[in-house]
Amino acid sequence: MKLKQFFTKRYFKFISNKYLFIALFFTVWMLFFDTNSWLIHRTLDKELNVLEENKKYYQTEITKDEKLIKILKDSSGLENYAREKYFMKKENEDIYIIEYDKNSIDENQ
Repeated sequence: MKLKQFFTKRYFKFISNKYLFIALFFTVWMLFFDTNSWLIHRTLDKELNVLEENKKYYQTEITKDEKLIKILKDSSGLENYAREKYFMKKENEDIYIIEYDKNSIDENQ
């Protein structure tokens, strides 16, 4: 008798509805198992964000390089760059390279 009452309850009819099962199956399928699933879209969005960050980084590097090329087109800029970067010198000129110990710099600050 109790079993019969259980099957006639309103919520059991709602749970055993075939359209509800179909909708749940469709939702689960689309979220997890389909080729265009939510999980795949989430990973693709993460990859897209990483690629956009890389794009911004490389664009800033390109602008820095363009500025450097503009400076190096001038002969005095090229000379200054060679002196600073590669420690080149003119004739009869001495260069002194002073390197600081990183520990002593940190202690002084």
